[in-house]
Amino acid sequence: MRRLLPILSLVLALPLFGEAKIEDLSWMTGHWAATIDGVQMEEVWLAPGGGLLVGMHRDISAKRTSFEYQRIAETKDGIVYLAQPGGQPPTPFRLVESSANRAVFANPQHDFPKRILYWRDGEKLCARVEGDGESAEQGCWWRKK
Repeated sequence: MRRLLPILSLVLALPLFGEAKIEDLSWMTGHWAATIDGVQMEEVWLAPGGGLLVGMHRDISAKRTSFEYQRIAETKDGIVYLAQPGGQPPTPFRLVESSANRAVFANPQHDFPKRILYWRDGEKLCARVEGDGESAEQGCWWRKK
């Protein structure tokens, strides 16, 4: 029993060591742009500050222009991604996975998307939104100087 106690203490403390901080997402910072299938896309993320990353996304095509306000905030419940497509009220997605260059946010109750993934691929910022089954959209943007 004496040998089990230190091991049990370490196992119970593991979530404390693995807790993400907003600064861990600084790899998203920048002005990113690409043209994919005729759609000009831009995404901008300001550096973390005050427990918050602020972002904006814009798509421009011959048929339409759309935008989305985004923010990632430290809350009492952890890190949350708040999406506001077209300026609608925010929809929360909780950070469920993170590493040095990857973050996964989820809201299983939302219609679409249910998961939002971001990762760095060299000098590119990539994102993927996923729904149920096969529904998904993905894009990668080059950093704009």
